[in-house]
Amino acid sequence: MGLGAIHAQQEHDLYGLLYGYVFRAGERGREVDSAQALRWLLAPQDPDEFLWLHLNLAHAACERWMKTHLGLPQSFFDTLREGSRSTRIEYADSALLAVVNDVVFNFGMLSSDVSTLWACARSRLLVSARLQPLHSVDTLRSSVKQGELFRSPIELLVHLLRDQGDLLTQIVRETSLSVDRIEDQLLSQRLSDNRAELSAMRRVLVRLQRLLALEPGSLLRLLNRPPDWLQEHDLGQLRAATEEFTLIISDLTALGERIKLLQEEMAAKLNEQTNRTLFTLTVVTVLALPINIIAGFFGMNVGGIPLADDPQGFWVLVALVATFTVLVGRWAFRKRAEY
Repeated sequence: MGLGAIHAQQEHDLYGLLYGYVFRAGERGREVDSAQALRWLLAPQDPDEFLWLHLNLAHAACERWMKTHLGLPQSFFDTLREGSRSTRIEYADSALLAVVNDVVFNFGMLSSDVSTLWACARSRLLVSARLQPLHSVDTLRSSVKQGELFRSPIELLVHLLRDQGDLLTQIVRETSLSVDRIEDQLLSQRLSDNRAELSAMRRVLVRLQRLLALEPGSLLRLLNRPPDWLQEHDLGQLRAATEEFTLIISDLTALGERIKLLQEEMAAKLNEQTNRTLFTLTVVTVLALPINIIAGFFGMNVGGIPLADDPQGFWVLVALVATFTVLVGRWAFRKRAEY
């Protein structure tokens, strides 16, 4: 590794900048470090260029560096500290503020842990900050490194939303496969212990839906009163991305309802199975009752026991008990068939 690369890595570590890119309309993004980004901000700005900076909020100097050099509105820093982390995009202090929740990037494994990305967009600057690595940001960076072209910071933000939607689609698809398997087992009367698995899947889906769904109020205000620097094609892309995202959230909700119905059906079948078992045990107890009562009477060893001196007395009692048992059993199973 050369001295220039080592110095760039030290700059990134010094201010919490993970990576930055300068874009020009129709050209690939050019990666910059913190010093180059500051020079770009201080130099006379080319109207065809814009800058994307992605920072690590876990770094101690990150927030101070943003306040000192990037000129971000105070509302952005207030958003970093507020308790609500619902996904939203809103216009405040001449900038576009976005709070995007996404699943944590975990070296290729799909995690159910959710982390938050805060973003601030202006006409020629996009600043994003996070505490933990996110799938959607990693996908966006891969697209930039592969040479995908972007015309404005809003296109980067829209790409981020679409990447998040693609990841949600993957989660819905994988969960649907598991639900299909459990449903097939249920329909084939092979009841297995899948209730815990269904509960875990439903819990994850509800959590993702609660955190990842866009706030409709803030989005509606933005679309009705967009900032002056927001171009028409950016507004159209933002509207299309949010509509796609809404459809994905609807699929997420529908899958959660399907799991809920499957849980109810499974509980009903298990309850029915339990009732049948209890009914069978009750019938067996009733069928054994006559012979137990007769055995109890004849085992008292008192005088006057009927048929005590009759050589055929045993077989008479066997015939009576068998006849009564057959009649009671027939009646019981007929009642069972009716239910």
